[in-house]
Amino acid sequence: MATTSGTTPRSSSSKDLTSKDLTSKDLATDSRPGRLLALVLAAQFMALLDLFIVNVAAPTIRAELGASGAQLQLIVAGYTIAYAVLLITGARLGGVFGHGRAYLAGLAVFTAASFACGLAAGTGQLITFRVIQGVGAAVMIPQVLSLIQQNFTGAARMRALGAYSAVLAVGAAAGQVVGGVLVSADLFGAGWRPAFLVNVPIGLVLLVLGFRVLPREPRTGAARREARARGLDVAGLLMLATGVTLLTVPLVLGQELGWPAWTWICLLASVLFLAGFAAYETRLAARGGAPLIALGVLRLPGIARAALRILLVMAVNAGFLFTMALHVQGGLGYSPLHAGLMFVPTALVFGAVGLTWRRWPARLQGVLVPFGFLLLAAGSAGVGLAMRSGGDGGAGLYAAFVATGCGLALGFSPTLTGALANVRPQDAADASGVLVTVTQLGQLIGVAAFGTLYLNRLDTPGAQGSGEALWVCALALSAAAVIGALAGLVRRRRRVGSPVG
Repeated sequence: MATTSGTTPRSSSSKDLTSKDLTSKDLATDSRPGRLLALVLAAQFMALLDLFIVNVAAPTIRAELGASGAQLQLIVAGYTIAYAVLLITGARLGGVFGHGRAYLAGLAVFTAASFACGLAAGTGQLITFRVIQGVGAAVMIPQVLSLIQQNFTGAARMRALGAYSAVLAVGAAAGQVVGGVLVSADLFGAGWRPAFLVNVPIGLVLLVLGFRVLPREPRTGAARREARARGLDVAGLLMLATGVTLLTVPLVLGQELGWPAWTWICLLASVLFLAGFAAYETRLAARGGAPLIALGVLRLPGIARAALRILLVMAVNAGFLFTMALHVQGGLGYSPLHAGLMFVPTALVFGAVGLTWRRWPARLQGVLVPFGFLLLAAGSAGVGLAMRSGGDGGAGLYAAFVATGCGLALGFSPTLTGALANVRPQDAADASGVLVTVTQLGQLIGVAAFGTLYLNRLDTPGAQGSGEALWVCALALSAAAVIGALAGLVRRRRRVGSPVG
């Protein structure tokens, strides 16, 4: 994720403080950086929480709004579409206008859109406001790491990044539980709406604190000119947005509408737009411009393989969560709280493994990623098999949940870390941008593809029919995980002892 340099924030009590005066030791004890870290991580946690809350709330939204399966997929995926497409543009806006200002603007949009989602009168409105929520997140979230890198150095930065990782680790588990609690509580008879409205008071408090705590980041003329010279690549943005939309919409709507001719035309057009986007970005980079996504980094050692694996692991993760939420609430009739608590083992294991795998024995590091994908394949198949008959799955289900969480963590964290560790500093921002964008696109594809597969196989209502549909979907999830395990196998044979994965 691209970052820019800037001055260290000036406190109200010490207006002549400069970046040279503030060392890492000062940052570890000064209260302002601590408040700044708490502020930006709270917004990161809120956005992550919202993503997982919606998964748990999805069946209730479907029931209360009368949403079709396709509309439900768009409610979940609309956020991700906007977030994935605009993420790098959001990072560049921070470079142009200042990371603090961009953070506050994104937070304001996210909060307002959350309020609108909570008051939506129909599925069309909810889909629209979810897309706007994604726009706000795309502007807000890239500033989190940028503000950490700007305002913390040395040991203080390591502690700040550790706190950032911890937020990511616990956000998934918290989202499942909080979503279940809010929807099950049916506060004031509002049903699913508190899942969105909970963001409003939090967002307003963060906005007030943000104006007091965040740096104003006065930009020098040279810094502004440099940031603006990089541009926002509007042409690339429009081509990518069009290509992703043309790919996603027919995948979501095609099954429900019987795959009319326009869905196939859109899919073909998406290929053309995405190919045109790749060609345009390549030419722009060759001319010395600043492409939205620097596709040239895919030629760096290990990056293409990492991008494929991250795409697959995120698609499996999103498809697993979405289809399981539909099955346990729609098929088995579980309450949202019960459903949310079911996912906690997976989320906790994911967080624990993601935070500790670096300390595992060195002899295991080279095989962690393929082993993780195989474990993910086994866990996905195990979940489907345990629930195929329409029952509660028994103890075997939770063993499969644990395997799935461990496999997801080992498939994702070492892949991302290993790829970026071998990138030259001058290529780090572009490589990060590609991999972070692929992460979001993987989640989008997972909901669209595996969600459609589950709904397509849902021939009969009830637990038995849903269990059979979940079983087919679980086999597809497992197959995708096996592809991740096999990715780069020939390359590994040529380079025995290569980096992780």
